[in-house]
Amino acid sequence: MPRLENGQKFPSQQLPAVGGSTLSLPEDLTGSFAVVLVYRGAWCPYCNGQLRAFTRAQESLESAGLKVVALSVDDEQTSTQLVEKLRLNFPVAYNADPDEVAATLGSYVNDDPRYLQSTGFVLAPDGTVVTAVYSSGAIGRLLPEDVVGLVRYIQEHASDTGSSADAKAT
Repeated sequence: MPRLENGQKFPSQQLPAVGGSTLSLPEDLTGSFAVVLVYRGAWCPYCNGQLRAFTRAQESLESAGLKVVALSVDDEQTSTQLVEKLRLNFPVAYNADPDEVAATLGSYVNDDPRYLQSTGFVLAPDGTVVTAVYSSGAIGRLLPEDVVGLVRYIQEHASDTGSSADAKAT
């Protein structure tokens, strides 16, 4: 399963989302910097911490022009309960097929029980990958303050390269 590289177009994903909508990635995020969080499941305390952190950071994320979405293999009821419990303020997709996500995004998959390991992407406004963080276990994930800092750096240096999509952090 190949991992996504910086500058590569984020593959199209269509998933049901809590609240009855469909999350279309990266199309729903086009025009803004964005974060895509693949989390292990509602049962994972590390994932809950990450999702809470992105909810608490809403103001700084919005000021940097960032959108956030999350997805997991959890079913609709479990995902809805998680959104309510954590008061998540961004779209959360559910019923992700672990094999399909692994094939398209390169996420690691746990075999028994079957779920996706934490994976995070920062996308440029054109839907290309700015950075990807792949975890093969419980820890190792994006933090909102790091994402905001990265996007602000890219925005400030966009004139150096001609466009924000071309600016890649080192």
